[in-house]
Amino acid sequence: MSEHSLRPTRRAVLAGTLGALGALAAAGPVARAADRLPPIGGAAAPADWSRAVIDSTMKRYTPDKIGGWGYTLGLYLYGQYLFYKRTGEKKYFDYIVAWYDRFITDSGISNSFTNLDSMRSCQMLPLLFAETGRKKYKTAADQLRKRFPAYPRTSDGGMFHATGKVGQLWGDGVYMAQPFLALYGAAFDDGGYCFEESAKNLAVSFSHLREPAKGLLYHAYDEDGSESWASGAGHHSKYHWARAIGWFGMAAIDILEVLPANHPRRAALIDMVRFLAAGYERYQDAATGRWYQVVDRGGEAKNWLETSASSMYTFTLARGVERGYLPASYQAVADRGYAGVLRKVSVGSDGLTNITDICEGTNVGDLPYYYGRARKTNDFHGLGAFLIMNEQYRH
Repeated sequence: MSEHSLRPTRRAVLAGTLGALGALAAAGPVARAADRLPPIGGAAAPADWSRAVIDSTMKRYTPDKIGGWGYTLGLYLYGQYLFYKRTGEKKYFDYIVAWYDRFITDSGISNSFTNLDSMRSCQMLPLLFAETGRKKYKTAADQLRKRFPAYPRTSDGGMFHATGKVGQLWGDGVYMAQPFLALYGAAFDDGGYCFEESAKNLAVSFSHLREPAKGLLYHAYDEDGSESWASGAGHHSKYHWARAIGWFGMAAIDILEVLPANHPRRAALIDMVRFLAAGYERYQDAATGRWYQVVDRGGEAKNWLETSASSMYTFTLARGVERGYLPASYQAVADRGYAGVLRKVSVGSDGLTNITDICEGTNVGDLPYYYGRARKTNDFHGLGAFLIMNEQYRH
């Protein structure tokens, strides 16, 4: 089907549907007083932290220099897209398009999608198609959609974190693939497969990773228990790494945004959000409002408060309250988290923003490994998570 053969009425319906999804994702409670707090030791806060962070990033990197195809750029640019949907300022969208057009041609995308991480950036493809009507974005989205039926899975249907990591489910992985699949189903009338498969994958991972006594998730699961980190009869890893749990919460929220109200798995997804929210509340650091790198070990000297996960938890809580998944009492937990994250954002002497204490990319490991991960400034894990959180707190 050529780009011009899509009837205007159909294109308008699709654009309206996905435009509404983007606006819905950007909408949130009125920005609170915490949004105006300056960081400790910093200058007065900008009027709009999202604008300041994005402007700073665009000054630091042109689209051809910001980095290659990968999930961290997909995360960041999705956050920038939410800002664009709120403001309507085209230069921010043009920047996103310029990055994607490095990889997307009229033939789609050259990617074999051998791991879930490689799929995250495709989240924008249905949105780019809705915004521009350019067929190549749907062609690329179709390529990933066609990959799923043959993608390897555990015996109970969970997608391997990577084809080379046989039998492994990671908490990170559900965010990399499943929100795309759900959004694709909503955008292109493919909900029968996409809604069920995306929601099922969260359910399968949740069943293997959850720790009911704490309201937390373990980082990973290995079906046959052969990995050195797989422990006990459950074959899960031993520790509760903060960002894996944050990825999972955002994935549940994003799928709920598009899952039909009468879908049989919807209630289970809401229950997952409630499960996670209870853990978030229990382990929130009382002094700062943020959360620790290894969530339940806040008293250990080498542990540290991590910014990207704190942003993810705050978003999940605030959106959960807004949608009615969570009691209103959780808004106070979210607000403390939001104020705490803002204390990690500052404006440097060069006029550009800095977000600190962001964990670098992380595999499954032991406590010294998690504690020893580099604490980055302006890492895209943190920039993207911050924007998604901050847009939740804007009009």
